[in-house]
Amino acid sequence: MTNKDKKMEVLELFGVEMWPQEKIEAFRAALLSWYDIEKRDLPWRENHDPYRIWVSEIMLQQTRVETVIPYFLRFMELFPTIADLAAADEDMLLKAWEGLGYYSRVRNLQKAAIQIMEDYGGEMPKDPAEIRTLKGIGPYTAGAIASMAFQLPEPAVDGNIMRILSRLFEIDADIAKPGNRKVFEAVLREIIDPYRPGDFNQALMDLGSSICTPKNYHPENSPVKAFNQSYINETWEKYPVKSKKKKAQPVFYAGVLLRNEKGEFLLEKRPEKGLLANMWTFPLIERPDFEQQLFSNGKLKGTVPAAITDNIVSELDKKLTANYHISLVLMKRPLAEATHIFTHLKWTIAVYFGRVEKENSSELPASCKWVAPEDFQHYVFPGPQIKMWEAYQKKFKHKSSSF
Repeated sequence: MTNKDKKMEVLELFGVEMWPQEKIEAFRAALLSWYDIEKRDLPWRENHDPYRIWVSEIMLQQTRVETVIPYFLRFMELFPTIADLAAADEDMLLKAWEGLGYYSRVRNLQKAAIQIMEDYGGEMPKDPAEIRTLKGIGPYTAGAIASMAFQLPEPAVDGNIMRILSRLFEIDADIAKPGNRKVFEAVLREIIDPYRPGDFNQALMDLGSSICTPKNYHPENSPVKAFNQSYINETWEKYPVKSKKKKAQPVFYAGVLLRNEKGEFLLEKRPEKGLLANMWTFPLIERPDFEQQLFSNGKLKGTVPAAITDNIVSELDKKLTANYHISLVLMKRPLAEATHIFTHLKWTIAVYFGRVEKENSSELPASCKWVAPEDFQHYVFPGPQIKMWEAYQKKFKHKSSSF
């Protein structure tokens, strides 16, 4: 069976009726004419450099374009080439990524850069199959690099593209199910412009961000509305079909900002493996009981019985004293709550402040150190810790440092 036959079999399996060639060509012309006028001015579109395209696509996973732009520009200044990325110090690399979250992305970027240096002489491979062998690069990113950098007619299918194609062709496949991705790839392989594949994929991306949006969708404003089957049939509200995600599992913590007499704060480095690996945090103590005792719908309760408050402070005091060999005075009420959602977990942190009256540096765990706020810039902090520090700054009007 040829690749063409396989594509048509997939389309038939999902009940997708492919357009005739004339309609496909008319669609390409309409979409690209709109794109030539309306395309977004983005720094990674200045040229066809596969490295810049690759970094931008990894950054754009789970992150909005407006947020990515300054991070991308700074990253390119620090690591202008694949060789620079491969040789980068991990702490410097993580610091450059700080605030974007999902740190496995940048770790995989570096691993892939090392692969490219070792296996491809420092040059991004052009073959999509070889691109997909690089660490952290899946079918979408490989398609984006192949089409935008090397002008190969490769589909780049993500959630935005599946939403657009669902509406154009009234595709009933659930876009949340990974196995259904193949129908969208088959459709895109049929309609992608062979002469401007990179622009075609980017035009669909821009269409998805500006007009064919998840909410407040107005198909009458689309430059390709004449091709939109769900618009013609007035069924666009049904598409895309998407089952609900599983809720992130809630985890509750006491997060404690401990300040010594020198004005330094206690930081602790996370283990080398696992969530937030090798990053620095203020002390965190998991407290499942906080869900009932301190929080209501993710927010701190206005009032908590004194007996509960006293018991919490007493337990935290004992734990902190034992873990860090300090003597401290802990505020009875949290400063604020800080929440952070990971892929599968939702952290809710009650942010406490403690004044350390006595410390024994010789007994401090090797993973910990006291750090002045003006030196925080040299340490890599994950999102939840930045939120904790912001809560402290707001409470005490402490403005002498930033991350």
